[in-house]
Amino acid sequence: MQRNASRRITASRQRSTAVVWAALAGNLAIAISKTVAAAFTGSSAMWSEAVHSLVDTGNQWLMLLGMRRATRPASEAHPFGHGLELYFWSFVVAIMIFGLGAGVSIYQGISKLIRPEAMTNPWVNYIVLGVGVLFEGSVWLLALREFRRESRRLGWIRAVRSSKDPAVFTVLFEDTAALAGLLVALLGVALTQWTGNALYDGLASVLIGLILAATATLLANECRGLLTGEAASSVVRKRLREQLCSHPAVVDVHRVWTMHFAPHDILLAASVKFDDRLSLAQLEAAIVELEEGIRAQQPEFQRIFLEPRRTPKHTSTTTDRP
Repeated sequence: MQRNASRRITASRQRSTAVVWAALAGNLAIAISKTVAAAFTGSSAMWSEAVHSLVDTGNQWLMLLGMRRATRPASEAHPFGHGLELYFWSFVVAIMIFGLGAGVSIYQGISKLIRPEAMTNPWVNYIVLGVGVLFEGSVWLLALREFRRESRRLGWIRAVRSSKDPAVFTVLFEDTAALAGLLVALLGVALTQWTGNALYDGLASVLIGLILAATATLLANECRGLLTGEAASSVVRKRLREQLCSHPAVVDVHRVWTMHFAPHDILLAASVKFDDRLSLAQLEAAIVELEEGIRAQQPEFQRIFLEPRRTPKHTSTTTDRP
């Protein structure tokens, strides 16, 4: 059972890495094509989309860096490993989306609104944006499939809240924003061509920036919870408590503390009341059995600390009344 569970964790890590690599390749190709198209047509919305794709490409490199650094073994300076680095670099990604992606897009749009410029060769924008929808849509479907695999039978909001793998939900957030930005850019280019008014191009650029700002805010909020020590999901905690209580030597489970150090690396500390009739040797054997049983069924608990509790012996005293 432990071997099968470990294989599932390894497979999940490999799929997460594949999603990030696919997003990087797609964003790089799209960024180059958008940059050429923006320089050729002078479209503000296309410039915003080019910056967006360039930022996303850099973000994927940061995610891969975080995933690599998170796998480093524990050391004396970091006794619990380096898994939290993945959450740190995910937070940096959110800052980049907000600062570079949203900031540059809004600046481009406001500049175009103040000093409108005519758009040339709009057909180039249509071709590049259409190809971008195909590329981004493919990566989005890949990220969505992996996201749904990890969060079955949950609604969207609960699934995002319960997900502990930023490598997947970051790509999903980014590509959702990218698809929305592409549609806005297409609308802006079409309205500009149809009306001859370049203000629509500038408005599209500002709207793309606002979409990126909202995406960055959502992503930063999710990473903040993980970076500051988020507990395992309620389902995992409930299953863990049931497993502890099912042991014959356990009378009750007082408290259970969990903390994610990585998507598949959880620390467990529990205060457990054991049978008072157990000898010291029997108590030690029961603790070992519990730890081995937890790791067999839920190998993501890599560090387990069980605090045994005993029933305190009370002494009663009586006082004579005068």
